[in-house]
Amino acid sequence: MRPALLLVLASLLLSSTALGCRGEGGPAGLLPGGRLAGEDAGLPEDWGFAGDAGTIQLETNPEAPYSVNLAYTVIDGRLYINAGGTETRWAVHIAADPRVRLRREDQLYALRARRVTEAAEIETFAEAWTSQSFFRRDPRQYEEIWLYEMQPR
Repeated sequence: MRPALLLVLASLLLSSTALGCRGEGGPAGLLPGGRLAGEDAGLPEDWGFAGDAGTIQLETNPEAPYSVNLAYTVIDGRLYINAGGTETRWAVHIAADPRVRLRREDQLYALRARRVTEAAEIETFAEAWTSQSFFRRDPRQYEEIWLYEMQPR
């Protein structure tokens, strides 16, 4: 094998390890994955145990699972995920089938994603979202927003 090819392969291996490849089919850093593995968890009455914000893994498209790492926000015990002003691939999947699964700390939650369209709820979310990080864009600036509340199926 050529030295340059070996270097590229070694770099890819190190990159995938650094991105957190877990061998479970889930996402690795910014790269999407497939079906999430983990322990099925009951539905929480309140998502407050997850803190105000963090990172979670979302699985969409049950027939051909697609998963990503996402930031989430919890407001009054309700968990929200946000694609901002971009209709991402996972948002397209949710429009076709709102059944999703979330993974947090190896616990899997079977849920339904409800798209948020009410101005007052978007306003409340925007206040919480932008207060959590200087780098988060205010969703009120977009003409259209892909914001979802996670609910029981």
